[in-house]
Amino acid sequence: MSRLPLPRAALLAALLCSSLLLASLVSHAQSSPEPQVTERQEGDRTLREFRINGQLYAIEIRTRDGDRYHLLDRRGDGNFSRVSGDAIEVPDWVNTGR
Repeated sequence: MSRLPLPRAALLAALLCSSLLLASLVSHAQSSPEPQVTERQEGDRTLREFRINGQLYAIEIRTRDGDRYHLLDRRGDGNFSRVSGDAIEVPDWVNTGR
């Protein structure tokens, strides 16, 4: 039985690992649905509510003077806390359907 030369075996192993990684990333991207975003006015503020499968997990609040902040339900218990930054990450509890 012949053995593959070491560089060829290493290349084959690297290709296999990268294929598995790519497959898992594609699977994760397909399983993460786009949020439904509802926008409404409340006084001098604009609220954008982010939901997946009907579950409200984040609210973006924009004031009339342009300030913006986010409230996030990190645990799925209905308690929202203020978070900094522009990106809103979907909490794990939304993906598990808790």
